[in-house]
Amino acid sequence: MSPRIEATDNPAPADVASLLDGLRAFNLQAGGISIEPLAVWLRGEAGEMIGGLTGRTGAGWLFIEFFWLPEELRGRGFGSELIRRAEDIAKERGCVGAWLDTFSFQAPGFYERHGYESFGVIEDYPPGSRRYFLQKRFDRSAG
Repeated sequence: MSPRIEATDNPAPADVASLLDGLRAFNLQAGGISIEPLAVWLRGEAGEMIGGLTGRTGAGWLFIEFFWLPEELRGRGFGSELIRRAEDIAKERGCVGAWLDTFSFQAPGFYERHGYESFGVIEDYPPGSRRYFLQKRFDRSAG
């Protein structure tokens, strides 16, 4: 039996998990990089998730993957508190900084107000917009 290449637009969760397990094992063995998930939720009175962020820490950095708040909760300090809490956890895990990507129609200004700086931009991603890559180095002296 020889391997075959297969493409799909609906990958099985077990296949994705297997791929990630292999990649994580390789990264740990080859580079000593351990990845730890991180989530900070905003919950309603009944305990339901109404917003938050997810990401992971590894290689000394926090990566913020998803961050969302409903429109009616924006501008009330919840987003600032969520990102601060994620950064605090990352610092406790020994991270030196955080990075993320966002689109021009999302919230690059929000991240810039929280100390993030652009380290890359893809023009016309999607067409007529930009995709920004932002990073923030943590002040280790302010522990």
